[in-house]
Order: sequence, then C-alpha cells, then structure tokens
Amino acid sequence: MRWRSGRLLAATLLLAGLWPTATAAQATPDRTAEEGPAGRLARSLGDADLRAVAVEVLERNPELAGAAARARAAALTAPQARALPDPTVAMTAFVAPPETRVGPQRLMLTVSQRLPWLAKLSLGERAAALEAAALAADVEARRLELVTEARRLWYELAYLERHREITEQFRRHLEQHEEVARTRYATGVGLSQGVIKLQAEISRVDSRLLEIRDRRAALAARLAGLRDRPRTEPPAAATLPRLGPVALYRAALESRAVAGRPELAAASARIARAEALEELADKGFRPDFTLGLTYTAVGRRDDAPGRLQPPPGNGDDVFGIQGGITLPVRRAKLRAGREQARELRRAAEETRRGARAGIAADLDELSDRIGLGWQQLRLLDDVLIVQAEEALDSARAGYVTGTLGALDLLDAEHVLFGARTAVARAAADYAIYVARLEGVLAEPLEGPRS
Repeated sequence: MRWRSGRLLAATLLLAGLWPTATAAQATPDRTAEEGPAGRLARSLGDADLRAVAVEVLERNPELAGAAARARAAALTAPQARALPDPTVAMTAFVAPPETRVGPQRLMLTVSQRLPWLAKLSLGERAAALEAAALAADVEARRLELVTEARRLWYELAYLERHREITEQFRRHLEQHEEVARTRYATGVGLSQGVIKLQAEISRVDSRLLEIRDRRAALAARLAGLRDRPRTEPPAAATLPRLGPVALYRAALESRAVAGRPELAAASARIARAEALEELADKGFRPDFTLGLTYTAVGRRDDAPGRLQPPPGNGDDVFGIQGGITLPVRRAKLRAGREQARELRRAAEETRRGARAGIAADLDELSDRIGLGWQQLRLLDDVLIVQAEEALDSARAGYVTGTLGALDLLDAEHVLFGARTAVARAAADYAIYVARLEGVLAEPLEGPRS
C-alpha cells in the first residue's frame, strides 16, 4: 500500500506544480467590430432606397460573410500561438522489476514541459495577430468595393429607368405624328413616305424598349445577388441623383486616400508580420528546453537478506528532476525559414507600393473624368436640351402650316430624344465617378450627395 500512496502523492504534486500557467483561458475576440469605412460610407448616402441597398449588401453578402468568418478564425490563432506546448505525461510499468538496494522498481511516472526560447511564443503571437489584422483589412477593402459596385449598378438601373421614360415619351409622340400623317395622307395633303417612315421608327423604338428591359433585368439580377436576394424580387425604383460640382484638390485627396484605404493597412500589417517571422526564424537558432519531474514507485525487498536486515530507506519511492535541451542542428532548414520571412516582407512591401500607385492612378483618372463629366452635364442640360426643344417647337409649327413634312418633324424629335438620353447618361456617369472617388477615398465627400 505504501507505493500506491506514494503514486497518488506524486500525481498531486505534478498536477499542482508543473501544469503550465501560460495556458490560461484567453478571451474570445468580440465579433462586433467597430463600423468601418464601408459602413460609414453606405449610411451616409442621401437616397434612402440606395442607402438601404448598400447596407443590405454589407449585412447579407455571402462572400463578405465568409471572408469575415475567416478573419475572425485567424484572430483566434494568436492565443494558440502564445500558449506553451501541452505537457507530456509518460508511464513505465516494469514487467521484470529491476532490483535495487532498497527494493524492486515497479512503476515510473514522468511529466515534462517544453519551454521555447525566450520571445518565441510572443513573436508567434504577434505574427498571428498581425495576419488576422491584415485579413480584417482585406475584408474591409472588399466591403468598400461592393458598396461602390452596388452604387454603380443602382445608377445604371436609374439611367435605364430614365431612358425607358424618355423612350416611351418619344414613342407617344411618334404615334401622334403617325396618326396626323395618315390623316393628311388620306386627305391628299401628305405623302405616304412620311407615314411609312414613322411606322418604321415606332417599330425601332419598340425594339429599343425591349433591349432596355433586358439590360435592366440583368443589372437587377446582379444587384440582387450582391444582396443575397431572390432574382425575382423586384428592386426599388432607382432615380438619378442631382449632384453638385466636386472640389478636387489632388494632393489633399491622395492624403485622405492613403490614410483611409484598408489595402494599405493590410500591406503594412503583413510587413510587420514578416518582420516578426524573420525575428522568430532567427530565434530558431537558439535551443528550446524541457523540464520535468519523475516519480518511481519502489517495493519493499522480499528476499531473505532484505527481510532479515532491511536496508535504510527500504521500499521508499524515488523523485527526480528531469531536464533537456534541443539541438538546432538543421541549419539549412532554419536558414530557409529566415529567407522565407524576408521574401514575405518584400512581397508585402511591393503590394503596398502597388496599392499606392493604384490609388494615384485612380485619383488621376477620376479627377479628369469628374471635371469633364460635370462640364459635359452642364453643357447638355443647359444648352443642348434648350436648343433641341426650340428646334422641335419650330418643326411642329412648320408641320402644322405645311412648310415642313413629317420627316422634318421626325428629325427634330430624334434630336430631342438623343439630347435627353445623353443628359441621363451623363448624369449617371457623373454619379458613378463620384461613387468611385468616394470608394478610393474610403470616406464620403463633403456637400450634397446621393
């Protein structure tokens, strides 16, 4: 019974004294992160319907949900990297107990703990946390892209809706002119050529309306997919926004973009991670240690000399301290790990440089397009529309008096139809340019927006 009680005492000491305290429970990261640039941009939109669509994309998009889950999973790697390796418990039961001076050895228990070189665990934790931060920044960058894409689709739908209205109004005018032309032809005043031309134009307009309907269905399906909604669900009626001119100060815009773009934050995090991995690879040339305790259960001597004259400490159990050290002799492997970390740092630096260049290129493009787009919109809306309406009024008056024919009137209708369509297209393009610029800046612009 003595050796059994000794085993119980040994197990108690081992559990109480050597169990690693570094494996204390770590708090699970809070999944409710602070609202990022994409969320603030979506909620700043002036159009309530568009705002609801953008917010829904951020909340329901399956791609974003999967990427966010992977980022949260990566965040849980850091506490695992910081923890000590699990201790090792070993037991040896002697089939043929070796005899010693104080009795036969029956059972041996060993518990050991591996202790990495100083700072290895903290460097591993830092590298894991930085990778999680980079993945979270990647998610935010994708969120910004999807908000911009949702706005683009919305403005394209708004343009098609306006195009449909203009086209239907054009068709009604053609029907009216066709009816007048038939009446005049029946009375011998007009020519059949005008009637035939107007009827052919009405057929072309009907074909154009079908094309608009087809394009609208494709865009609505794409927008529904971003929101994870059924393709058959009708979208809200999109309208073209009324935007004012945008003040473009190139240096200030680039400074804002550099400060807010998550792609740059992700690249910086990966550079810091690579530096931590490089330092960790250097630590790989240092040995790790192993500490442990051993307990050996010893029985009493039952041979004749032992019974006649028991030795001192007869049957006493044995405790021991164990120590070990790893030998980092695989130098080629360690050097490869260090070079790998250096290449990862170079890759992250090039990624950051590329992101900076992409931001500059986007700002150059959008600065030109927004400025020219605003001038074109004003020219079309303030000049061309007025001229086209005046030309149509003049053609109608000439048609009534008989000085102009149906084909002249049709030409004037065509000019006004083209002008109104061009204004709608210019307004949609301008809104898309502004949406792209806000995506590049990762924040809303000042002034009235939609």
